[in-house]
Amino acid sequence: MAHAFEQSIYKVMTASGSGTSFYLKDKNIFVTNYHVVGNSKTVSLQDKEGNRHLAKVVLVNPQEDVAFLSVDKKFDIPQLELHDDSALQQGDKVFVAGYPFGMPFTVTEGTVSAPSQLMSGRKFIQTDAAVNPGNSGGPMINAHGKVIGITTSKFNNADNMGFAVPISTLTEEFNALSKVSGTTFNLVCDSCAALINERSEFCLSCGQNIDVKYFDEPVLSDISNFCERAIAGLGVNPVLARQGTEFWEFHVDSAMVRLFVYNNSYLYATSPINQLPMQNMGPLLEELLSADVGVYQLGVHDKEVFISYRVYITDIFSSRQNEINANITGLFKKANEIDDEFVKKFGCKYSVHSLKNK
Repeated sequence: MAHAFEQSIYKVMTASGSGTSFYLKDKNIFVTNYHVVGNSKTVSLQDKEGNRHLAKVVLVNPQEDVAFLSVDKKFDIPQLELHDDSALQQGDKVFVAGYPFGMPFTVTEGTVSAPSQLMSGRKFIQTDAAVNPGNSGGPMINAHGKVIGITTSKFNNADNMGFAVPISTLTEEFNALSKVSGTTFNLVCDSCAALINERSEFCLSCGQNIDVKYFDEPVLSDISNFCERAIAGLGVNPVLARQGTEFWEFHVDSAMVRLFVYNNSYLYATSPINQLPMQNMGPLLEELLSADVGVYQLGVHDKEVFISYRVYITDIFSSRQNEINANITGLFKKANEIDDEFVKKFGCKYSVHSLKNK
């Protein structure tokens, strides 16, 4: 069953993982957990249809585990309403919506186990609805389709115990939005709630000590820096391509490309190009075994034909670096040639991931 709130819920992707966020149209802001974005100041948001948008992190409160994200556009989607959680009762129906484990959009249903569970000096909404990694930052929604909390965590090795930050505890953060200028990063002081938008060791309003790590950017590995330079060279913003730790996914022309580190030893670049034909598969398989595709390899996985390139990570940081960069670029060009050829010669369809199949 489709839910009216689906259009307002987006996946958040960073260089270290993924989570969920939700859009508040009246405030033109996306809400998620601080632990989803971490030190990232720019992240990627993706809707159910796979459309991606750059988002700036404009406000964080690490103590409340909340972050607000801003995209340079207004989204024409239904308003997702907030609801006072003070009237919640044990047994009330709730929904947890998001992208668990980075998978496609899902909704799980449960009930409120405890409307005001006290843990570490903070109150949470506890639910028996399934909560998994990747759900963090998504909305907890009541039976009337209104947001009552931000899904934040579950106990490890414990079933039916998920938690959400109550919406009522975020009043100061929502009020502070009027003081946020453009896409400037702001840290909420956990003592006086003042906004701090410049690197500082203490709050200018109350003198509270500030951990300057909140102003740092994530440090990428050498292999990540190499891959993101290669991606940028293809005209793709690498932030939009990030899918987690040392994993990128993006389109070049019509071909969908995955770039990832395997077993801490190899860098793989691979592109699904065609679906296997329903019949007369023999000629295609012979072609896959005999075709000369240079430094690349053709293969089959899960009923799709792939073209791939593999290289030792150690080779990347040698005199072969420019050659390897050129080979990665060449893979995408080869993919866009071969998929057309296989459609004509063998009656294949384009890959389900190809833009030619849209």
